Amino acid sequence: MPDSDRVGGGSDQLRTAENVLKKLGYARVPPARRDRDGEPSFWVQESGVPRRTFPVFVHHARSGTVDDGVDRWVAGVRTAPLPPHRAIFVVANDRAAEETWDRLSHAAGAAIENEVSVLVVPAGERADPTPPHFHLRVAAPAEILRLATGIVVGLFRRAQASEESGQIDFEELLGILRQRFGVDVNRSLGVRADEDALFLLYQLAQRDSYAPGEPGANLHLLVLKPTGPAARLPWFAA
Repeated sequence: MPDSDRVGGGSDQLRTAENVLKKLGYARVPPARRDRDGEPSFWVQESGVPRRTFPVFVHHARSGTVDDGVDRWVAGVRTAPLPPHRAIFVVANDRAAEETWDRLSHAAGAAIENEVSVLVVPAGERADPTPPHFHLRVAAPAEILRLATGIVVGLFRRAQASEESGQIDFEELLGILRQRFGVDVNRSLGVRADEDALFLLYQLAQRDSYAPGEPGANLHLLVLKPTGPAARLPWFAA
């Protein structure tokens, strides 16, 4: 794709962002004609997955604030077919990353229903530069619990359909929360260890029900069988 087809084509920031994404397994590809909504800086494709393409919006560090890339993308999502929609927003520092997540959180469903991530690529000369990294967002415990319940249901159904033992790896749950939904689980829950994060999620799941103390009304029970004493099981006991 020629530089003239990209927003700010030819800039050092764009080349740096492209190189960082390439190292992370995303190769630059030309956009399909139907995918030009939102005017991204360029497009990338996840290695080994031909259909997983992402528009990349590169924030210009000199502006001091996150540009309107988020607004352009959100406007395109609202007029596009059903989610999930994907996007990678590239910013120069963690402060800009927090601002980007904040703007996404105020767009209904943008962070949860879609597949978005914020990549920090430090700009400028620094004695001890921060390495490029995906910045994870802070989410409310209620949002994390809601996401976790949906993820565990999917993991449990997958286990039931396979020939394996049917056990669920809760480390995979945490991985999906971080990678798919961009949530910094430990920072959001105020803990340092994954074990502590899972413990808090279990406690929240026990407490969060329509009728406190009534197991049959808990929002976080898995329906295992149509009837019988083992018809429902708390997902954290799966």
